Amino acid sequence: MTLDDQALDTLFREARTQNKWQDRPVPDSKLEEMYNLLKFAPTSANASPARFVFIRTDEGKARLKEALSPGNVEKTMTAPVIAIVAHDTAFYDKLPFLFPHADARSWFAGNPALAETTAFRNGTLQGAYLILAARAVGLDAGPMSGFDNAKVDDLFFAGTTWKSNFLVNLGHGDPAGLFPRSPRLSFDEAARLE
Repeated sequence: MTLDDQALDTLFREARTQNKWQDRPVPDSKLEEMYNLLKFAPTSANASPARFVFIRTDEGKARLKEALSPGNVEKTMTAPVIAIVAHDTAFYDKLPFLFPHADARSWFAGNPALAETTAFRNGTLQGAYLILAARAVGLDAGPMSGFDNAKVDDLFFAGTTWKSNFLVNLGHGDPAGLFPRSPRLSFDEAARLE
């Protein structure tokens, strides 16, 4: 089944990275709805290593602000919700539940390089799924780097096996904050058929 044009516009063609936000709250139920979509998208061995922190409070935003690059402060502090997209380097401890058909935990336990690579790759995929799920449930997204990962990890993940990857501001975007759409590479510039 192919999605109709309205769905494709919502997810891709008309969707934009938001830099300015309307003063409209995002209920926790909307964040749960978004997660309950993204969790079904594929990851290696169903590992699901992404972990998300949804910052909604003034206190949480004040902590995060310490780690932001100056150019990202305003658009992040005014977003109704900021998602820290992280990954759990010990994701394999959940594999007996998530992938019960084989002893997948043994593939990663004791192999920190493979575990880190797998967690980062698949956690990044899940962060992209979050952006699409946000759009699918009527939210706008502003994914970004431009922060101190080590500081975020100290502030939010001390004593855990979680590591931050990127941030996604979430809410209802204000079109006044959009830049003109930048060009994209053509198929022939970005792809090769062999």
